[in-house]
Amino acid sequence: MNPRTHFRLVVLYVLVAALLLVLVGRLWSLQVLSGTHYRQVAAQNRTRDIVVPAIRGMILDVQGRPLVRNRSALVVSVDRTSLSRQRDHGTSVLRRLAGVLGTSQEEIEKRIRLCGPGIKRPCWPGSPYQPIPVDDRVDPRRALQIMERQEDFPGVTAQVQAVRDYPRPEGAGAAQALGYLQPITQEELDQRKGLKVTGYSGVDLIGRAGLEAQYDADLRGEPGYRKVLVDSQGRVTGTAAEKAPVVGGNLVTSIDAGVQGAAEKALKSAVEGARKQGHKADAGAAVVMDVQTGRMVAMASYPTYDPSIWTGGISQDEYDGLLGKKKGEPLTSRVTQGQFAPGSTFKISSVAAAVKDGYGLNGIYPCPGSYNVGSRAFTNFEGQGHGNMNLHEALVVSCDTIFYKFAYEEWLRDGGMKPKKNPSDPMVGMARSFGFGARTGIDLPSETPGRIPDRAWKRSYWEATRKADCKGAKEGYPSVAKTDPARAAYLRSIASENCTEGFVWRAGDAANFSVGQGDVLVTPLQLARAYAALANGGRLVTPHLGVALMRPDGSLLRRISQRPERRLPVDGKVLKYVRSGLADVTKKGTAAGAFSGFDFDRVDVAGKTGTAEVYGKDDTSWFASFGPVKKPRFAVIAMVSQGGTGASTAAPTVRAIWEAMYGTKDKKPLLKDGKLPSELPRPPADGAAP
Repeated sequence: MNPRTHFRLVVLYVLVAALLLVLVGRLWSLQVLSGTHYRQVAAQNRTRDIVVPAIRGMILDVQGRPLVRNRSALVVSVDRTSLSRQRDHGTSVLRRLAGVLGTSQEEIEKRIRLCGPGIKRPCWPGSPYQPIPVDDRVDPRRALQIMERQEDFPGVTAQVQAVRDYPRPEGAGAAQALGYLQPITQEELDQRKGLKVTGYSGVDLIGRAGLEAQYDADLRGEPGYRKVLVDSQGRVTGTAAEKAPVVGGNLVTSIDAGVQGAAEKALKSAVEGARKQGHKADAGAAVVMDVQTGRMVAMASYPTYDPSIWTGGISQDEYDGLLGKKKGEPLTSRVTQGQFAPGSTFKISSVAAAVKDGYGLNGIYPCPGSYNVGSRAFTNFEGQGHGNMNLHEALVVSCDTIFYKFAYEEWLRDGGMKPKKNPSDPMVGMARSFGFGARTGIDLPSETPGRIPDRAWKRSYWEATRKADCKGAKEGYPSVAKTDPARAAYLRSIASENCTEGFVWRAGDAANFSVGQGDVLVTPLQLARAYAALANGGRLVTPHLGVALMRPDGSLLRRISQRPERRLPVDGKVLKYVRSGLADVTKKGTAAGAFSGFDFDRVDVAGKTGTAEVYGKDDTSWFASFGPVKKPRFAVIAMVSQGGTGASTAAPTVRAIWEAMYGTKDKKPLLKDGKLPSELPRPPADGAAP
């Protein structure tokens, strides 16, 4: 063997030896150093972890009737991740699935595409890594084809799951109060790392509004899991381990389905009736509150919608209808989110403020048809004068000019156009004490605070609008002038005044404030709370819906604590005086016509009409009431936007609700002895509908 050949053999031996050493080292690393890890991976290749969703708890009324429950449904879901790994990205699977479900491939593709800018519904708003439901009302025979032929439908599942059902007991919808569910988004998953995901189930559907959102953690329950054995084709061959899910708690609310249904019916009739009278009635609210505890008995909002529209996906037209103005934005709760000028219903606060500021409770005051506030005449409704009267009579006939006088004189004492350093603004302060201009604290998300305008608000508003006002003062309003020159001239003069002095709290601002007009905005819930405080002797309670959470077997999980209350800074004699005045409103005052023939022996009702003027629109109709007068239990409020006068629309609505609760000669009462149940109900044994 020559030296050259010998050298080549040595190099080959060294190379082979090195390769053998590398192989042995790698084997040692895999089997010794990483042996535990790869044993787990190997085990996972023959097992699958399936999270078992927990059944979401029901939402019940005060008597145990389900407002929201579950129904069993066969749900077909598609895993986008699994489809993306296939050669044709799942096109053939979706084509076969469409044939089985009796739909089009295009429709399924729409349902599994991810929502985003420019993407119309149906689309998937949840996480892209979880199975997406494409049909929740599958015929069992069709579902069986999918389950038995898994090799033809990789990435597709068909399972019996619980989906939300809305039975509407006694006609009660309460859609805005109940809320709805939507899939959890990837962003939310990233924020809630402890939340397991299962697909279309109670685990990854979370509350987006109302009680579903407020008590989401209590209603959801805890998911279980199942570790199953699978073969090389992905077919289940057995179960290795499992843990049962924990059912979510049932939420008992203070809503009475019968009263809720009656309130919704009365409100709908009021809106339709106002339209027949020529008004543009477009929205409304009705509230029934327990004045002693703050429990909400009914919360009706108009227009409303069927919350089952969210179940199984929602089309773009349906989604736009919930949010668009064309159908009245039915997703908005007019009870907690609607803000309207309250009109004369606001006078309970103004009376208390005037008396606290030194005006005699039993004094006699003139009620002319108009009263000059500075150089401007402010008038009563239709300019009617009533002569001299006390404050009791002023509430009964709803005299505005007495309150204009109080407000103007208080404004002058505060310095007028050149206010003193610390102006008292007694009516503003009292309104805030009654809870206006602040959220009530009800256990619902997205409550609006309303608006109580004051000097600080006036300045901030002026700073925000000054540029536009100055432009209008300089250029005028040419587009308006083409059709209405007088209107354009008026707008220009107002803009000029606002441009230079828009930050000033004027006498007119104070006068309008005293009768719930101008820039004052309240929610129907705030007004109900204020009248509850008037009725119960001055306790400003916190409205609430949740009463208790109960286990499926009916045992108590926990009672929902009530938030602390505070007291009105009003003498009890003043509150009693105001109550007596409102008691006569329904018998010989502005609401006497609406309550003609009402059975006051059955339940004595006191109340106050309100007709709020809104520029460019019809008047907002209000009626606020409480009863029984001697031992108040409930406050009942109704409001119809663009519904006309309070006496013509809102007052008859409130009467209908009282008659439903307490009954008439021809109709049984919804409330036994005019009371709500004092004991917790026993929920239905099963959270799923039969």
